[in-house]
Amino acid sequence: MRIDILTLFPKMFDGFLNESIIKRAINKNLVKINIIDFREFSTLKHQQVDDTPYGGGAGMVLMCEPVVKAIESVKTDDSLVILTTPQGIPFKQNVAMNLKNYKHLIIVCGHYEGYDERIRNFVDMEISIGDFVLTGGEIPAMAITDAVTRLIDGVINTDSYIKDSFTDNLLDYPTYTKPALFRGYKVPDVLLNGNHKLIEEYRKNEQVKRTSERRPDLMGDKDEN
Repeated sequence: MRIDILTLFPKMFDGFLNESIIKRAINKNLVKINIIDFREFSTLKHQQVDDTPYGGGAGMVLMCEPVVKAIESVKTDDSLVILTTPQGIPFKQNVAMNLKNYKHLIIVCGHYEGYDERIRNFVDMEISIGDFVLTGGEIPAMAITDAVTRLIDGVINTDSYIKDSFTDNLLDYPTYTKPALFRGYKVPDVLLNGNHKLIEEYRKNEQVKRTSERRPDLMGDKDEN
């Protein structure tokens, strides 16, 4: 998979691309991630990419030309262009599962007061990572990239994500490791007896219990995914 991220702040991605699972996936050639500064596509003095909004109002608005030119510089017939915006569809695990099937993702990071509305004519999907507003789209772009990359075949063991939280609309079951007793808190006996059938039943029950207690809304959405 190839992921191109269009941003005003390329250096924000330095640590993200050079640590942990993302770095290993890149080194194994399982994903190629490019960071593109759309200031490079500005034709104005000082590489200006924003201007005041027509009709007045607070803040600056990202201009059409540099953003669209940046998109077109990397877009192919296999591309899916994503706009990060609070107005987009909620980013959920099923969305990540769908995105991993594309050969090429282009993620556009917003900033300032927002986008010129006409930019939306050049994208395929708008995604929000939550009902809150950030200073820019870089963190959502990282979140989307991370969630999708870990699902690519070979990045992590399939068993590591097949029962993730939100898979089948359930939160993940609780996990434990050594020691079996820590300051009075004991690992459940069922996990220590080696009976894998009972362990599987316990984990499934815990998923349902935890979801009903913490996120009952997920159980109501079961038919949506």
